[in-house]
Amino acid sequence: MWRSSALWLQGVCLAMVLSSLFLLLEEVSAEESQQEVDPPRQLHYPTTAVEARVRARILHETVHGALQVIHRDFFEEEESRVIPSHSLEDVFKELERSQGIKVRWLAVNARAMNVDNEPRTEFEKQAVKVLSAGKSEFEQITDKEYQFTGSIRLASQCLKCHLPMRKSNEARVAGLVISMPLKVPEKEK
Repeated sequence: MWRSSALWLQGVCLAMVLSSLFLLLEEVSAEESQQEVDPPRQLHYPTTAVEARVRARILHETVHGALQVIHRDFFEEEESRVIPSHSLEDVFKELERSQGIKVRWLAVNARAMNVDNEPRTEFEKQAVKVLSAGKSEFEQITDKEYQFTGSIRLASQCLKCHLPMRKSNEARVAGLVISMPLKVPEKEK
């Protein structure tokens, strides 16, 4: 009984996080909100790096907070079938599909539980160095894309798997990589 209730509640939490993110990321002008008929859905990419940075920081904190709460409240090593970080990957897929925002986990200074979480790009390799040095975030801006990596705290219960033979209480982190397109000015299209 408890397991099915916990799984149901975990699903509800994920649904709430996802719907909150869509509301946060969706840009609706006052004019559009007054229309009787909904216009076709358009993606509203940030127009500046500052706007992208704010969106990425809010998205990072939402995912980080949700992961910590789900781990604390619903994940028991002996009983769970799916780890919370894996459940959030379904949210990441939906964000990419609906918003064009790519989100993925990044192994930083503990063992990657999934080889897909190893750094792939030069940006991610640099992010690992910066986060390992104790910084909380790292970013890169190009003409067409904003990339952000924020640290994800690995609590003691996380380190049982990510660093099972540890010999110190040194803080360990993972990373959350968020990449979003920037709106290209009309003259460049």
